[in-house]
Amino acid sequence: MVRLLSLKKLLLVYFVMSTGALLWLILNFGLFCHASSKEEETLLTKTKELRHWEERLRRRERDLQKKPQEDASLPTIYAIMPTHTRHVQKAELTRLAQTFLHVKNFHWILVEDSDSQTDLVTRFLATCGIKHTHLNIKTPENYQLKETDPNWLKPRGVEQRNVGLQWLRENLDVGRDKGVVYFADDDNTYSLQLFDEMRHTHGVSVWPVGLVGGMRFERPVVEHGKVVRWYTYWRPERPFAIDMAGFAVNLQLILENPQAKFELRVRRGYLESSLLEHLVTMDELEPLADNCTKVLVWHTRTEKPKMKQENYLIQAGRPSDPRIEV
Repeated sequence: MVRLLSLKKLLLVYFVMSTGALLWLILNFGLFCHASSKEEETLLTKTKELRHWEERLRRRERDLQKKPQEDASLPTIYAIMPTHTRHVQKAELTRLAQTFLHVKNFHWILVEDSDSQTDLVTRFLATCGIKHTHLNIKTPENYQLKETDPNWLKPRGVEQRNVGLQWLRENLDVGRDKGVVYFADDDNTYSLQLFDEMRHTHGVSVWPVGLVGGMRFERPVVEHGKVVRWYTYWRPERPFAIDMAGFAVNLQLILENPQAKFELRVRRGYLESSLLEHLVTMDELEPLADNCTKVLVWHTRTEKPKMKQENYLIQAGRPSDPRIEV
């Protein structure tokens, strides 16, 4: 009987000790596994971040390899471009940047129609890979187009282009800096050939513009190598019946004539003439694009997106996430 009780006690002690040991192993092994899982998760996160930055670096290297190298022998093209906040702004700038990346010695002067430089444009320029200058100036209220106004009712981009000209005159020197000034727009489409042709402009060069003025194209008419008249429907008697996208000016001509600028108070269609009359005569114009017979720039104008459903969601208090930049 004593032997039986002793055996029971021994078995009980063994059972308790075994159970305790097992619980200890389970608890400690579980904690170890949990800690290991956390460490593995941290390691995986760091690895993903590292791979992300490696991929960004590789993409950046590929972009730099694709981008034409600067050539000190080539004049710089200074493209002054007004831009304003709207739904398609970033899409337009992205499309244009992918064209400008292929142009050697290109300096993008982007001027916002705003009281201050916006975060969207600032972030975009920081990663676009193009040499740039970021400026801003607000169009006077009485010259701003209303939502229902036709785009020809008031001159657009006047103050912005003049600020771009002012920057050139304050930062570049007569006789030292060589280049060409072009007045681009963020809703146009440009052939790379256009930049090759305009780069060696001596005074003011001109060419056709497609899909403008309600016509397939407008153009200077050239006879014996000289511009003699303008092919356009709207007031062909204008001194320079030409679109903003249809000419470039030698930088020295801009620097040597500080009085030359765009006038805010001009009749419809006379904005280009308000600048060019200070710089050149029709007889001095340099026709490009095969004597102004080839279209290398177009007024494509991205369609204004319809925001009907977005407006419904705003009214319902459920707008799309404003942190997602479009």
